[in-house]
Amino acid sequence: MICILLDIFYAIILVLLSPWVLYRMFLQKRYRTGWRERFGFVPPRNSSAKCIWIHAVSMGEINAIATLVSSLQRRLPDHEIVISSTTDTGMDRARKLYGDKHLVFFYPWDFSWAVKKAFSRLRPSLCVLMELEVWHNFTAVAHHRSIPVMVANGRISSGKGFPRYRRIVGLVRPMFRRLSLVLTQDNSYAARFKFLGADPQRVRVVGSLKYDTAEVTDKVPGTDELIEQLNLSPSQPVWVAGSTTSGEEEIVLEAFSKLRREKSLKKLRLVLVPRKPERFDEVARLIESRNFKLLRYSKVKTSQYQPTRDDADAVILGDTMGDLRGFYSLADVIFVGRSLVPVGGSDMIEAAALAKPVVVGPYTDNFTESVKLLVTAAGLEVVADGKQLAPVIQNLFQNKNAAAQLGKNAQQVIIQNQGATEKTVDEIAALLKNLPT
Repeated sequence: MICILLDIFYAIILVLLSPWVLYRMFLQKRYRTGWRERFGFVPPRNSSAKCIWIHAVSMGEINAIATLVSSLQRRLPDHEIVISSTTDTGMDRARKLYGDKHLVFFYPWDFSWAVKKAFSRLRPSLCVLMELEVWHNFTAVAHHRSIPVMVANGRISSGKGFPRYRRIVGLVRPMFRRLSLVLTQDNSYAARFKFLGADPQRVRVVGSLKYDTAEVTDKVPGTDELIEQLNLSPSQPVWVAGSTTSGEEEIVLEAFSKLRREKSLKKLRLVLVPRKPERFDEVARLIESRNFKLLRYSKVKTSQYQPTRDDADAVILGDTMGDLRGFYSLADVIFVGRSLVPVGGSDMIEAAALAKPVVVGPYTDNFTESVKLLVTAAGLEVVADGKQLAPVIQNLFQNKNAAAQLGKNAQQVIIQNQGATEKTVDEIAALLKNLPT
């Protein structure tokens, strides 16, 4: 009965959101593909092998499962692995990383009939949901078919996720109670899953997979080519602001303007990389409206434009997908965005693994444990607001030895916290072993 009521509710919501969806389809070029899959018509699996279905919502989660997928392949070679994502960028990344070896598709919406159709076509032995993506009809259908559903790399943010669930805790507890296993990143997340209904005996703390997927290195392959492409001088200091969101680019550009007035930073270059591709043009216009010369990396990468001496002070807009790590590698100082405005922050682990001094804003609710570890080890600078950004960045550039040590400290934190992948695979193997044959 609840499933039917939810189907009706979802249908009403879909109708109400249809103008917004159409707007994003035609103007932002999103949601243009995968509609059949979203309604359950995922590619059917023809193999008779046992199947592990891994769902990762967006690009960040897709990147985070890299070591998990490879380790599962090694440990459980008789199991087929299929991978789903929700967002367009997540799907693009999943196809690039896993499409050659694994079935990749859009995650079905939580209509009961769509979920049933997807389960019938995939016949999974186990469903692994990354971080939190738990839905009522999905877990109900899986439970009815005796298919275990677990959460890996589990987290529930204190900023938005947990308060929202807590307000309807009576409604979500049955959904969380159906989970066969919950593997969380830290104790605070574990406590939240238990409060929301997960069986305490099935909740384990294993750490974050992102520490394992972050490649610990001092230089990313292709960095020299990137420097040459952009015509960067070895004497030019580089500040990279990555994963920025609306409201932050203005703050970063204002800070950059102030920094360029300092005698020692007159040659400072800024690389600005917005998180969402649909904002690339918007940020390009913003850069030019602030009277900065603009250099779009998309044009350089596709050989449409070759930077000259006239571009020596241009703001570089990273308007391509999959190149953020390369930009981080050439940076002297990194600011990780979505943290100066209250949206929960972005993953700073990848930047820290490159032994770079990293700066974030005060809003990092989605990465509380990582921030705590990095701050404790003196490997992360947290600014209270946008006004502090320029002074902190300036201090890092003018105290290079101290900044380099911050980077090394941050990298050591990443190394010391690796190991969640093998623990996760151990738990998955044990769960599969105990399933009825």
